[in-house]
Amino acid sequence: MLIEHRGQRPVVPESAYVAPSAVLCGAVVLGERARVLHGAVLTAEDGEIRTGSDVVVMEHALVRGRSGHPVTIGDAVLLGPHTHVNGAVIEDEVFVATGASLFPGSVAGAGAELRINSVLHVNSRLEPGTVLPIGWIAVGDPAALFSPDQHDELWEIQRTMDFPGTVYGVPRGTSMREIMARQTQFYGSHQDDRLLEN
Repeated sequence: MLIEHRGQRPVVPESAYVAPSAVLCGAVVLGERARVLHGAVLTAEDGEIRTGSDVVVMEHALVRGRSGHPVTIGDAVLLGPHTHVNGAVIEDEVFVATGASLFPGSVAGAGAELRINSVLHVNSRLEPGTVLPIGWIAVGDPAALFSPDQHDELWEIQRTMDFPGTVYGVPRGTSMREIMARQTQFYGSHQDDRLLEN
C-alpha cells in the first residue's frame, strides 16, 4: 500500500517488489531490486527513508524516518522480521536479525551484524564488521557492547546519550503527559494522508 504523507509520495522502481500488505508512507525511496515483504511498514514521518539496491525488508519490520534523523539503508542489507529501525543509518552489507532495534542517530557500520533482539542505542555507532550478540546492547560512539545483565555499566554510558532529547526533543524528567501531548499532535498529521493507486 502506497500512501502520500505531508505531500510526499513513495518512489518504487520497476525492479522492486512491495507486498500488497506492506505499507510505504511518505518520502520513501526504494533502491533497485528492493523487496518489502508482508506486513512491513516504512513510514517517513517528517524525514526521508532511502534504501540502496538489493535490500530485503522482511515481514513486520518497522522503519521510521524522522526530521533530523532520516533513515539511510545501504546496498545488500537484510532487515529481519520484526526489526525496528528509527532514524538510523545502516551502511552496506549489514545483517539485522529478527527483532533487532536501531534508534535515532545510530549508525551500523558496513558489514556489521546485529543478531536477534539486539539493540543499537541512540546516537551510538557500531564499528564496521562488528557482531552485536543475541540480546546485547551497543551504546556509545564508538559503541561498547553490553550483555543484558550489565544494566549499571550500560547506564553509565547510556545516560549521557540523551534518549529523551534525541527521540522526543525534551529534557530527561519531562512528564509523559507532556511528551504524549506532543506525540499525539505530531502523529495527527496522518489524518491528512492519502491512499495512492498502486
